[in-house]
Amino acid sequence: MRPKALYVETVIRTDLDTLWRHTHDPLLHRRWDVRFAEITPIGDHRFRYASRFLGVTVAGVGVSAASRDWPDGSRTSVLRFASADPLSLISAGAGFWRGTPVPGGVRFVTGFDYGTRWGRFGQLADRVFRPVLGWLTAWSADRLRLWLETGVAPEDQPLTAPSAARCGRTRPGGGVSGAVRPLREKVID
Repeated sequence: MRPKALYVETVIRTDLDTLWRHTHDPLLHRRWDVRFAEITPIGDHRFRYASRFLGVTVAGVGVSAASRDWPDGSRTSVLRFASADPLSLISAGAGFWRGTPVPGGVRFVTGFDYGTRWGRFGQLADRVFRPVLGWLTAWSADRLRLWLETGVAPEDQPLTAPSAARCGRTRPGGGVSGAVRPLREKVID
């Protein structure tokens, strides 16, 4: 059985341009997103990222593959990412960010999926890793929400202030796989 793609959504009391700046500027992004220790631009729409856990650093590269403004006022960004690092469980993947203006703010949604390395062991390890990565994504989205709504910088927020439980983790209408797979096919294939 194929694991479900990851999906997180929340409503943030801000405007779309502010949200977009905080999610797409590497210096701002790495401040709120606990999944990344570094995000460094390496050319037009390309970036290098690094994650650190228990003293181990794993690096990869990504590309912002497409961005689109929609007639309803929403904005979507699609990205691809990959790591050649043999320590990285994730080999390659794709995902999206979407911001949709709603009364009182912006509905922020992200979804992504990835392939693993290390064969059967990698598939088994992903059964633990994927839910943790989903939780970290949701916790980070709430950390961003708190920053934009209260002005308290991520570095100054108590670790207990953000909560993954405040974010939706299931795509409305069912699972998340359908939300990411069509984007993944367009981006990777």
